[in-house]
Amino acid sequence: MEYEELKIEGRNPVLEAFRSEKTIDKLFVLEGCKDGPVQTILREARKRDTILSFVPKERLDQLSETKKHQGVIAIAAAYAYASVEEILQKAEDKGEPPFVFLLDNIEDPHNLGAIIRTANLAGAHGVIIPKRRAVGLTGTVAKASAGAINYTPVAKVTNLTNTIKQLKKEGLWFVCADMNGTAMYDLDLKGAIGLVIGSEGEGVSKLVKENCDWAASIPMKGDIDSLNASVAAGVLAYEIVRQRGM
Repeated sequence: MEYEELKIEGRNPVLEAFRSEKTIDKLFVLEGCKDGPVQTILREARKRDTILSFVPKERLDQLSETKKHQGVIAIAAAYAYASVEEILQKAEDKGEPPFVFLLDNIEDPHNLGAIIRTANLAGAHGVIIPKRRAVGLTGTVAKASAGAINYTPVAKVTNLTNTIKQLKKEGLWFVCADMNGTAMYDLDLKGAIGLVIGSEGEGVSKLVKENCDWAASIPMKGDIDSLNASVAAGVLAYEIVRQRGM
């Protein structure tokens, strides 16, 4: 199945998309443009923490499908986002303790798609991603998920740390992937749990890590010291699956 990113081009269509509360993952804007309508669009984008990219006209022309972009192109979510409450409700409906993935600064759409696929196969009830510095539900993500995006809800939140604190009140414990953490086999990962995965370059950010209950490392015996983010997510997820099934 082929998926396409949803591109919205032109000043009025983009402004209406924001005002109708459509989820816009990224906004490309002609660099140096000071026109009133474009400034209005930028205000709407900043209110929603949309990722902004100021680019030359040549880049906009490359991205444009209509060739009538008027200096703005928005990339909209290819799929609707769920709420965190809906993810918890899914666990309750199944009569299972919640199992949730939280992704910190995953910017590669192939990684996000692969992690959603793993979350589905591991029986997780949903995936939570941040609004900023992270890829959203683009067509590339949908394709990489191999259809799992249709079954595993993805929520987008303003602040991962605050979300972790809120979910702790719901009884969840949090474990983050960290090469300097405790070996995953030595941790009790049963019950209601959130698995936090960071980007390959930076890992889990300091503040998010400080709010996790444990840091888990994956035993490695090779000559390099890190795994691809989606592979690390899979390894840790299936240790959680193993323990939950015990």
